[in-house]
Formats: sequence, C-alpha cells, structure tokens
Amino acid sequence: MTLPEIPPLLDAMVAELEAAISERGLDRQRLALVGIHTGGVWIADVLHRRLALSTMPGTLDIGFWRDDFSHQGLPETIRTSHLPFDVNERDLILVDDVVMSGRTIRAALNELFDYGRPRCVLLAALISLPGRELPIQPDICGAHLELAAGDRVKLSGPEPLSLSLVPRPQEAS
Repeated sequence: MTLPEIPPLLDAMVAELEAAISERGLDRQRLALVGIHTGGVWIADVLHRRLALSTMPGTLDIGFWRDDFSHQGLPETIRTSHLPFDVNERDLILVDDVVMSGRTIRAALNELFDYGRPRCVLLAALISLPGRELPIQPDICGAHLELAAGDRVKLSGPEPLSLSLVPRPQEAS
C-alpha cells in the first residue's frame, strides 16, 4: 500500500508524532488510535498506516459535547462516533490536528469515557498553539507554533493533506 502524498513540512510533523509514539514502547496489542473529527481522524489514519497497527482507529465527533454553543453555535453537521474496539483497559492515543484552548479535548474525553474506562489516554496533536483555557497539554506534538493575532491554522484533507494559515473570523459586536 502506498501512502498518500503529504507536503514536506506536514510530513515532518507527522513523522515526529510517529517517532514519539514508537519511542513510548506501548504494547501494540493494547494500543489504539482515536481521531477527533475531522482533522484528527485524518492524522490518525496516516499514523495508523505508518505504525502498522492491527486495531483500526476510532473516530469521535464531539459536536454535542462542546461547552461553547453560545459562542460557536450548534454544529452544522454531526458525524457518528465509531470505536471499533472495547476501550476498557486499552492504551488510547487521542489524536487532534490543532490544540489551542483545550475545550475540544475536554469534550472528547467526556465522550470517550462514555464508552468505558481506558487504561491510559495520551494526547497527540499535530500542532499546539498558545491560548489554553483549560489545563490540557499534548503528550505528543508535531510542532509548537505561535501565530499573529487573528490568524489560525487549518488542516485540509484528507487527500491530499495540506496546512494553511487563515485569518480567524471576526466576532460580531
């Protein structure tokens, strides 16, 4: 199987995640990836192929678990969460594309624990940005970035995966 083309900078960040996961020496029979829709799912799929894991990755849609409906509004689309394995006593790597406030990860953990009690959960993020509102930090990170005020990073995909810098939408006054 050939891997999809990934631009060099993005490939280097994914390779950093792959190496950091491999260095942890986790039991591959107990290990499973869980991607957060949508970018985290794309990254989890690439990591799954690179790590040659036998357990298919799971997906989480945390749309109804968010605590910021008053700021963000209700989600436009809801996808189903799918965990094709028993999470109990499993070593899970929760995968997201960008971690900034920590609210998406908090929501993902709430949903994840509705499925059972994993042995441990590690957080892998392609990119970590400043701006935490909750005490949540990635255990494994492809890159730590600082952006100009008003800018944000957007992962597009799934094939090809690409990163772009886009201005943050202005909030209505």
